[in-house]
Amino acid sequence: MNQLNSDLLRTFLAVAETGSMTDGAARIFRSQSAASLQIRKLEDMLGQPVFDRHGRGVVLTATGERLLPIAHDVTRTLSSAMRELTSDGLRGKLRLGIPDDQNQQMLSQIISEFAQSHPLVELEVSCALSAGFPAALASGDMDIAVYEVEQPGSEHEILREERTFWMMSRHHDLLQRDPLPVALFDRECWWRDAALAALQGSGRRFRIVYSSQSVTGVAAAIEAGVAVGLLGQSSLNASLACLDTTHGFADMPTSKLVLGMRDGADDAPVKAMKSAIRQAFAAA
Repeated sequence: MNQLNSDLLRTFLAVAETGSMTDGAARIFRSQSAASLQIRKLEDMLGQPVFDRHGRGVVLTATGERLLPIAHDVTRTLSSAMRELTSDGLRGKLRLGIPDDQNQQMLSQIISEFAQSHPLVELEVSCALSAGFPAALASGDMDIAVYEVEQPGSEHEILREERTFWMMSRHHDLLQRDPLPVALFDRECWWRDAALAALQGSGRRFRIVYSSQSVTGVAAAIEAGVAVGLLGQSSLNASLACLDTTHGFADMPTSKLVLGMRDGADDAPVKAMKSAIRQAFAAA
């Protein structure tokens, strides 16, 4: 008698959740033909279709709807069992701070891989503005955190360095405006302080016309031609131009993305997370 297996169910879930045979196959790192073959095998075993095909993708049939929660339960149980059986036995609680304006894909991957490798460690993750992370580490409310500083201290491990530049839209000349329209971060951080100090030191009149909590927000305002602003080199694209001393803008400091820990944070979960973060940034 044919029996359902987790491989068929995982393929079914990938296609069901993406609504596309192509996208579902990509999610599980299979070719579209291999995923289609798996779905046909599943439907042959059940004796009825689990998807209705249409030009834009697939939708669940009544049978597919009934199978969906079962597939979730089975694959979740098997994944949990695998993690526990292969766990290294590391236990404890880890309070991690990650910035919401950095590479979310990389940081999310670090957390995912850590949770899979150390399933018995309870993770408490704060994804927020990183300006408050040093204080949280100092008070003991956080164990380990990734954040930006202008001048790293002896307690910091530098993960990445990035030059910062004044930038402006290539399609909007704002340099003749008086006062100069400026976009800044709306929180207390060294980026904002450095930008204001440079503007005040230039003797040029300026007006803050846009504020945002995130790099994405400031970059969007600059690209739209609303204002000039300070961004990291990684934000530079074909729509933006860097402004330098020839335009009347001072050279700006380099940003350091650092890894910091609370005093005395030398337990096994902290060491494991520190190693995971270090390896991820080294590979990148």
